[in-house]
Amino acid sequence: MQNVTLTQQEAHRRLVRPEDRVSCSVAFIDCKLPGSHLKQNYSFIGPGVTQSASQVVNIPEPHGFNIGAAAMPKGVTNNLHLHFTAEVFLIHEGSWRFRWGANGEHEAEFSAPAILSIPTWIFRGFTNVSPQDTSGMVFTVLGGNNTGGIIWHPSILEAAREYGLYLSRDNMLIDLEAGDVLPDKADLLQPLGAEHIAALRDYSIEEMSQRAVTGEQRKWSENALLDSILPGHGGELAPVIGYGMSQDRNSAPPIHNPHGFTVEWLRIQDQHRVGLHCCQDIQVLMVFKGTLEVTFNRRGEEVTIMAEEGSVISVPAGSWRQYRALDGVMEATLTTQGDQRKRVIWDQEIIKQALEMDCCLDPDGYVAKASLLPATARRAGEKIAYAD
Repeated sequence: MQNVTLTQQEAHRRLVRPEDRVSCSVAFIDCKLPGSHLKQNYSFIGPGVTQSASQVVNIPEPHGFNIGAAAMPKGVTNNLHLHFTAEVFLIHEGSWRFRWGANGEHEAEFSAPAILSIPTWIFRGFTNVSPQDTSGMVFTVLGGNNTGGIIWHPSILEAAREYGLYLSRDNMLIDLEAGDVLPDKADLLQPLGAEHIAALRDYSIEEMSQRAVTGEQRKWSENALLDSILPGHGGELAPVIGYGMSQDRNSAPPIHNPHGFTVEWLRIQDQHRVGLHCCQDIQVLMVFKGTLEVTFNRRGEEVTIMAEEGSVISVPAGSWRQYRALDGVMEATLTTQGDQRKRVIWDQEIIKQALEMDCCLDPDGYVAKASLLPATARRAGEKIAYAD
């Protein structure tokens, strides 16, 4: 089993706090269009689909997915475009109207906290329609280390030309007003033809609603983790995309098609914790509510960071970690590399304490009542729960 130990410096490097965000106002070709020019784009993990060389990436290390965000004042729009890999919206602040279809003919609104997965190869756009006159923030998770960029709707490419904006065949922004030179037509990205747009799949409003999980629709499991039964522990999970790391055999995700990553909610009550554990897949936590204390490494080598609301934390594969909620209830999303169900490995002391309370993992890695299992089944479960 891979065992990664983090220094204090490395732990802090993997934390992106709100004050560490670096916005880019020229990330996309619609950056000068009226109604879109006030967008601020962020790349926290990987470059995402930015079309600007000036975009700052906080953590460039490949994770198998990219994470960014868009901050937009009320009424500002991100225009129609399509992706080749999964795009998942994690609405952190405000209310948002999403449009999709060949010309954005379908629409639906979602408010924080909500998660929406929009299929690949369909046009989509979104507008901040929050009742309050302030900026809203929506985080995005994009599949793959290399997303391949995006394709803009032909109407957006046409409108951008009036402001001297073009795209190269490498999907990078060309700004004539900034002094860029317009290349030959053969070196410019050409708009998608009408016949190709007509061939794209159409998703109804009902179909799209099945790809969204609002705050009220979350199904929390109080038995999602082996240590949930222990005093002072009690982390809860609510799956959204894929099976994630839940150890509750009755837990099922509402969105289960492959994305290249899984997404689930984690909730910890004030001053409670998720005990020392390890995952062999790289994970990212985004804190939506409260303050999260993350302690890395095993006993004797511990380093700790504090992640306030809006922070993003990259947790390396094979690293030991434990979580504690500070200053009230903490809610965060867990995004984990890979479509497969994730294996969680527990510290031996947690396994021992859980067994004393008649709790263990069964041979399939799910939480079970230890007294119901034959000795052979308990031993098989212990091998799943712990590896040195």
